[in-house]
Amino acid sequence: MAAYTAIDDAEVYFRIKLYTGNGTDDTGIVFDTTDTTMQPDLVWIKNRNSTNEHNLVNSVVGATKYLHSNLTQAETTAANSLQSFDSNGFTLGTNANFNTDTNTYVAWCWKAGTSFSNDASATSVGSIDSTGSTSSDSGFSIVSYTGTGADGTIAHNLGAAPTVIIQKNRDEVQPWWVFHSEVGAGGQLRLNDNVAAGTDGGVLWNSTVPTSTVFSVGDNDGINGDGDKCIAYCFVEKQGFSKFGAYTGDGDADGPFVYTGFRPAMVIIKSTGLNSWELYDIKRNTFNPTAKAVFSDGNGAEYDYTNRIDILSNGFKARSTSSGVNGSGVSYTYMAFAESPFVNSEGVPTNAR
Repeated sequence: MAAYTAIDDAEVYFRIKLYTGNGTDDTGIVFDTTDTTMQPDLVWIKNRNSTNEHNLVNSVVGATKYLHSNLTQAETTAANSLQSFDSNGFTLGTNANFNTDTNTYVAWCWKAGTSFSNDASATSVGSIDSTGSTSSDSGFSIVSYTGTGADGTIAHNLGAAPTVIIQKNRDEVQPWWVFHSEVGAGGQLRLNDNVAAGTDGGVLWNSTVPTSTVFSVGDNDGINGDGDKCIAYCFVEKQGFSKFGAYTGDGDADGPFVYTGFRPAMVIIKSTGLNSWELYDIKRNTFNPTAKAVFSDGNGAEYDYTNRIDILSNGFKARSTSSGVNGSGVSYTYMAFAESPFVNSEGVPTNAR
């Protein structure tokens, strides 16, 4: 019988780090000491107690270059931002979005780890060249490519069809476009906006769902502007580690339970209606109810609700009547990443919080 999960220690591939800024250059942020070291390839940082932008930095494009999830602006380069990706953390400069003295921050960090490069004309995989970093074990890849302004396909190097793709044109003022399998290739969400799910997927993804080798792009400048540098974060579900799905709210404080197959470390929820993206994790919320949220489409400080969701050993449960997570009859998409699998490869179950 196959093991329930191939990833017993989720921190090999995903970590959350809380830190307090000191406003000093060359500040090393080290992950909590465990038996596992992890050099991140994507670091997403948000100031928790002040109005500052979200900041996404990846190792493929390189340190000191970042995008804001809550804005449409082009990529920024700043030597005093995230300065390096380290063997067990990262190093920061004095940039206020990353390291203001006495301010508190959260960093969500993913590892891909294996570099790849695809010459589409040489390999006959896709029609647009791509480079990046990937992990087939955790189902995550960072894909860098240059747009052509024409319908095309791009190798993601995951070996399975991505369930979620988050894309941004790095060179232009353009939205963050999100493909989610529950919305489909004909629809779309925007990470930088609280708007309802739209129907622009045809011009974004050529109305074509991703395959095990490539994802499709249309001629839209947002993800395929001619000559523009673009980035895509691609995710494939992995049992015991990640889950990307949907649920329908019931408007009850004892709301729906969503099975993930693991104890989540992070849950991102977005209604298909007019609501913000709500980000929850176990580091900022050390016990239930899990109620401290930040919003990917806003620059505000962390908001502490009375209640929102419970994080459980095998999923999460809505504990609010709010339209943000549990409006009656409202459809929600979610992304979840594990703290520990419900059952590890030795058949040992995880504990509840």
